[in-house]
Order: sequence, then structure tokens, then C-alpha cells
Amino acid sequence: MNDILFPTPAPVLLPMRDGSGFYPVGRIFCVGRNYADHAREMGHEVDREAPFYFTKSPAHLMLSGQAMRYPPGTDDLHHEIEFVVALGAEAAFVSADEAMSRVFGYAVGLDMTRRDLQGQAKDKRRPWDTGKDFEQSAIVAPLSRADEFGLPGPQQIELELNGEPVQRAQLADMIWSVPEIIAHLSTLYQLGAGDLIFTGTPAGVGAVRPGDRLHGEIDGLAPVETTIAAR
Repeated sequence: MNDILFPTPAPVLLPMRDGSGFYPVGRIFCVGRNYADHAREMGHEVDREAPFYFTKSPAHLMLSGQAMRYPPGTDDLHHEIEFVVALGAEAAFVSADEAMSRVFGYAVGLDMTRRDLQGQAKDKRRPWDTGKDFEQSAIVAPLSRADEFGLPGPQQIELELNGEPVQRAQLADMIWSVPEIIAHLSTLYQLGAGDLIFTGTPAGVGAVRPGDRLHGEIDGLAPVETTIAAR
């Protein structure tokens, strides 16, 4: 293999909460505006026509407990707590009834957002990439197996900023349920093991500054935590 000109990137591995191994992350899909109150706070009507998506690079995943450096190019970094679904089997053109059999596990995640850059892209009808997909922008806690967590629904999702609650809802409040998301996404991509899906954030998103501490929880899952470091 002497023709490889630069070092091969290390695999992106998400630890299991029970210590049984590591989940290799291949792709990260994110659902936009999947809680009605969040859609409204961002100035949008609730849309039940179809879910929509953006992506993040697996290279931009950061493990819970590490400090996130305040990213360049922004003065308006926002927190968004999310329920993360990890697939463990092939899922191409699956129905909502079949979708949950493809789920391997769940985790708590933070979809960190350069809100000013996202807003500029929206105004110019351009992609959201610079606002959403940047280093350390996908922060994920250790993964729990699906059978240990049970079916998503009544569990509470909550984020604290410096010890004060800022986001709170139930997973049942999602506009598009987990099986509906998987079924729809499976018509657009050949989903399979290694795919993570961030399922959207509740209302209460807001700015963070260097020194701020974020602590997010979903009933039954390992919490996600980070401290915002200087640039």
C-alpha cells in the first residue's frame, strides 16, 4: 500500500454504554424542525408534508465529556439537544412497521449550530453546510442498545445550560416518529449499520459562550455533556 499518499483517517467509533464495544459511525443524518414548538420559534409553520434532512460529516463527531472549542467564523453558536438513532441492519425501502427492527441503539446528542451562518444561508436560499457541518458539531453520548431502552415515546428529553433548564419535551412530541423517519429516509438512501440519525430538537435553542457547560439527558440513556472552550 505504498501508493497511499497521506495517513488514512482513523475510524469514527462511538462507545457502548455497557462497555461491550464500539459502534463504527459511517454517516450522520439530521432531521430539521421535527418539534412543533421549535419550528414556531424559528419562524416556520409546522409541516407534515414530509420530513427534510441535512447531514454532518462523521469526522465532525465528538464524544461526550470532551470540551468543544468555540468554532471559527461565527459569533452565534447555538445548542440543540437531540435523540439519536443508530441503525444496525440494512434498511432500503422499509415500511414504518418494519423500521424499528433495523434499530441497533439510541443515544443523546447535541447538534451544535453556527446560527448566524445558517441564517445567512437561508436568506440566500443556499445549503446549510457551513452553519451545521463543522468540527465538533455533533456531540454524542455513549450508545445504549435498543432492547435496553425500549420504544421511544414518553421519555423526557432535557438540556441544562450552566445548571439551568433551557430545553425540555417528550420524545412523543416529535412531528415525525422514529419509524416514520427511518421509513422515509430509506426511500432516499440505502441505509444500514453505521448510520446515525439525529431526530430533531425541541424548543428553547439558544446561544452559548466560552465557559458555558451543557448537560443533556433522555430518560434511560447516558447523558451528553460538554464545556465550551475558547476559540
